[in-house]
Amino acid sequence: MNPSRPTTSALPAVAAQGHVTFLGAGPGDPGLLTLRAVEALTAADVLIAEPEVLDVVRTHARAGVDTPQLTIADEASAAAGIPAIRDAANLVMEAARSGRRVVRAVTGDPGLDGNAAQEMLACATAGIPFEVVPGVATAVGVPAYAGVPLRGEQGADVRFVDARTASARCWSEVGASDGVLVVSATLETVSAAAAELVSAGRKPDTQLTVTVGGTTTRQRTWSATLGTIATVFKQGKVLPSPEGARPVIAVVGEHGATARREELAWFESKPLFGWRVLVPRTKEQAASLSDQLRSYGAVPHEVPTIAVEPPRTPQQMERAVKGLVTGRYEWIAFTSVNAVKAVREKFEEYGLDARAFAGIKVAAVGEQTAAALVEFGVKPDLVPSGEQSAAGLLEDWPPYDPVFDPIDRVFLPRADIATETLVAGLIELGWEVDDVTAYRTVRASPPPADTREAIKGGGFDAVLFTSSSTVRNLVGIAGKPHNVTVIACIGPATAKTAEEHGLRVDVLSPEPSVGKLAEALAEYGAARREAAKEAGETVFRPSERRPGARRRRTT
Repeated sequence: MNPSRPTTSALPAVAAQGHVTFLGAGPGDPGLLTLRAVEALTAADVLIAEPEVLDVVRTHARAGVDTPQLTIADEASAAAGIPAIRDAANLVMEAARSGRRVVRAVTGDPGLDGNAAQEMLACATAGIPFEVVPGVATAVGVPAYAGVPLRGEQGADVRFVDARTASARCWSEVGASDGVLVVSATLETVSAAAAELVSAGRKPDTQLTVTVGGTTTRQRTWSATLGTIATVFKQGKVLPSPEGARPVIAVVGEHGATARREELAWFESKPLFGWRVLVPRTKEQAASLSDQLRSYGAVPHEVPTIAVEPPRTPQQMERAVKGLVTGRYEWIAFTSVNAVKAVREKFEEYGLDARAFAGIKVAAVGEQTAAALVEFGVKPDLVPSGEQSAAGLLEDWPPYDPVFDPIDRVFLPRADIATETLVAGLIELGWEVDDVTAYRTVRASPPPADTREAIKGGGFDAVLFTSSSTVRNLVGIAGKPHNVTVIACIGPATAKTAEEHGLRVDVLSPEPSVGKLAEALAEYGAARREAAKEAGETVFRPSERRPGARRRRTT
């Protein structure tokens, strides 16, 4: 059993009429899902999720899960001619009665969601078994990400109010108290909520923080007072969103934490917070790099610049794979995930599996290549101890020894445009090399029009170039990045190609490693942030510096 996969042993048995899990998806950060939530999602037959968290939870659902559309009907939708769709309770009941396992995902915590409570009651009335998986409540998680602890040293009372449903009596009660108040409102109505509190007795100079897009890379927080928040919004040109009312969490109180938010704002202080970073690779190739960028607060956007196709003449590859089975090789060396994929596909074509590697030493360049082999069922015998490149592999590769090596031949499945560095080095070490074209790389199709426009118009804050070919291909299929975009290159050769295409190179990786490249970009972002603070300037992303960007900016 794969220990990384959740099991269903702890899940309740599905009755004939099905089972429903009411699941809290948290405020928006996918990392806030609980282990129990991921386990329930993995076992779901039907996933019914609020639109705001569908992408958060769908990632963990199994392939083929049914995701019926959920639309919350309102007056604006009706006026726009949008037809009403069956409400969530009906969708949940219908799916459960068919004997399926249903996950009903809501924003935050289901215990604080009135609609979820009604749906639970409907299940109970119909005799349909259900369970509740709590989530991080929005009113608690968002202040934590904004650097606003809800309780200071004095341990003041904390009260929660939903401004969208609060009555005059409610405002009167919370206005008369001096405890910390967490208000759920919208960006368009939070100023009115502040005015309500002042009218109910709160002092106009009471500290206030307002956070929109909490726990996501769109998060932004304003610090003000009840009496100045409307002016702060007006001066900052905080405009209503064209998508409609945007939920916010406002924290009102005198416990001191709001005044020290700049020191505690750990999330918004990440070196690349909110940066849109273009990664010219496929999602599969960019998986670990994109995760690393997210850890720095960035929003990676993968755009493949090459496409992989089979070799024009497959006979050479076919002979080499047969040679693996007949004992022709002592070693096989994989320098890319695509090489692993090409060999694996050929194995499957012949009805072979990982057992065909028995007795053969396997080398791999890079963590992703090694991981692809492990997924195939093969543990590499050799991975470079230093630089993850052909040169790094040669440094650790043993010379051919006729006493200890019964066979002197190496199978090297590679791309058609691969360099000869590894082949020449292996020959110098005494090995015979079958250098086989396992796949061809061709220029990818152009990305969607909006992506091309963002590249040329300055919509991306940075682009990471991992090879000279990615520079040439990206410019060829999408155009040259705008001059406000930070250009980061993996090495001198890539940087030279970028400059030849008229690009200003801002960041150069100290080592030819994608991890070090991302790290170098993060250091660059941190230096920009620190320089802006020392100069007393507002910290802007590079894309917000282009002419007119601040004037057009909405939050």
